[in-house]
Amino acid sequence: MIRINMFSQADSVKGQGVGSAYNELTNLMRKNLYDDFYMTINKYGNSDLTHYHTINPSYYLNSFSPARGRKIGYVHFLPDTLEGSLKLPGITKKVVYNYVVDFYKRMDQIVVVNPIFIDKLVKYGIDRNKVEYIPNFVSKSEFYPESLTKKNAIRNELGIPLDKFVVFGDGQVQERKGVDDFAKLAEANPDLQFIWAGGFSFGKITDGYDHYKKLVENPPKNLIFTGIVDRKKLVDYLNIADLFLLPSFDELFPMSVLEAFSCHTPVLLRDLELYKVILDGYYMSGKDFDELNQQLRNIVENRQLLTKYSILSGQASEKYSEEHLTDIWRDFYNEQYEIGKKLGQIR
Repeated sequence: MIRINMFSQADSVKGQGVGSAYNELTNLMRKNLYDDFYMTINKYGNSDLTHYHTINPSYYLNSFSPARGRKIGYVHFLPDTLEGSLKLPGITKKVVYNYVVDFYKRMDQIVVVNPIFIDKLVKYGIDRNKVEYIPNFVSKSEFYPESLTKKNAIRNELGIPLDKFVVFGDGQVQERKGVDDFAKLAEANPDLQFIWAGGFSFGKITDGYDHYKKLVENPPKNLIFTGIVDRKKLVDYLNIADLFLLPSFDELFPMSVLEAFSCHTPVLLRDLELYKVILDGYYMSGKDFDELNQQLRNIVENRQLLTKYSILSGQASEKYSEEHLTDIWRDFYNEQYEIGKKLGQIR
């Protein structure tokens, strides 16, 4: 049986999509691929394949061991996408950004969650033939549409009127996520209830921490910041939402959108090129605050749009489902094993 070791500290920091993506994959392996692969996590024995989910310095060092077999690196972010997330001094930023690229170059194979980033990796000096696109996915056993009765019960529990239009977003509270526009939209639409789930996963080194801390402590009257919530509670919020809104300026492949799709919640996103490659046709969009606000008002005044995009969310969830991705990951790991054997990387 092929031995795969996962190296990851992705779930050590709560409230980030990397952790969600890591948990989804390891759960898939345990549920669906246990007859195909023997999976271990953070073990230092011999492996046929070693899959690095995070770029910890200790992992970089152990990547030089021949016991690692063929090395696979998961790209959840690039130096570009750290802008607007972390506030780092100039020299520190350069060191961190160079390290990120060096780590990826150490890998025998790279997996990206969005094909638009293949060209960016090539510009960093990584061989295009070493990069493969495999999208993120969400398990329907964890994110699913609730019954109307259950949705009403959740609203009652949260003190939200049954007829109140709810706009929900989630992610770390930071500039890159477009939290300022989310708050501005709340101010412009006092008749709607806005909820943002997420917090400061990286504490005071979050870019703009002081500004966002003040916003969280003194939000518009119709905006609730819940802080970081666990996945079970996230399902509740996605189900009571009439609309999922993510005004991010930059992403790779946001797990939060897939989670909204899986709950059949209509989705409104900032108009970004990277979404068009992977999600085109399944969501509404606006390029800036004014267009996002106009889209929002159109939705509120034309509830048929909600029905249409709820159906489209359900269709998107099939495309990025656990069942579909099981076959993709099985084929990928088997292929990497065969390549590793031919190259003498596997003992």
